[in-house]
Amino acid sequence: MSATSTADRPAPPRSRSSQRAGRSRIGPLFIAPYVLFLVAIFAYPVGLAVYMSFHDYFFAAPGAIVDRPFTGLDNYAEALQDSAVLQSFGNVAIFLVINVPLTVALALVLATALNAAIPFRTFFRVSYYVPYITASVAVVGVWLFLFNGAGLINNLLGPLAPAPSWFVNSTLAMPLIAIYVSWKQLGFFVLLYLAALQNVPKELYEAASIDGAGRLRQFMSVTVPGVRPATFLVTLLATITGANLFTEPYLLTGGGGPNGASASPVLVMYQEGIQQGNAGYAAAIGIILIVSVLVLAGVQRLVLGRK
Repeated sequence: MSATSTADRPAPPRSRSSQRAGRSRIGPLFIAPYVLFLVAIFAYPVGLAVYMSFHDYFFAAPGAIVDRPFTGLDNYAEALQDSAVLQSFGNVAIFLVINVPLTVALALVLATALNAAIPFRTFFRVSYYVPYITASVAVVGVWLFLFNGAGLINNLLGPLAPAPSWFVNSTLAMPLIAIYVSWKQLGFFVLLYLAALQNVPKELYEAASIDGAGRLRQFMSVTVPGVRPATFLVTLLATITGANLFTEPYLLTGGGGPNGASASPVLVMYQEGIQQGNAGYAAAIGIILIVSVLVLAGVQRLVLGRK
């Protein structure tokens, strides 16, 4: 029997521990760009905001050495007692109560309809998505034309038109902004639900149909539970979007009017931090907003995120 040379022998298989070690060495290289992105875009700004909120912080010229004394919780105490700040949080609460359920309901119903084999399905899908990608300034101009004092809506309503008109009415301004945001962003959430509907087994609908379930019963018993993860995602994204509301009240109501009835916390932060130069105070408002959103996200996770 001829001896096999050492060079011809196959290499012994690598152990699982050595394979895990190899993967663990190369893994951080792949995630490093995303980690750097998170640090630069999220972690550093939030950390700086926390630092600013505990100081009498204001912006100065680059390279200038200025005194920014430590103030402790004074900025937070002042923010929690400021009527304008409290009103802005109340406004955004009204916005979320209207916007989030409306967005979830309309997006799911439309996605279910657009997932079926209907005529001109592609046309309708594109039509609902177009407002989402259209510049806000252009769309805001259309809504201002429709809802101003002499606009098309008031002309159609005639004596039933509200007085004062929509965006200068302290009662109607924020609800109308909530409806506007729901309409503008609806296409994005419809797209999320359309993706989720592809994972609902068709056999469930067939079984429900055999058991005598109609369209409505199939929707409530098969579709709604089948897209629960997407509903949690849509609810969370809609909440975060609403908490960061800025462009809409800034453009539609001229900066949160009338009398702050449509001002949002982010708009108040802009007014205090940029226009008034109270950066530390604005940072404190921002941290309170972040904590509030985290609490809401935790509640949504408990209610919608559980299996």
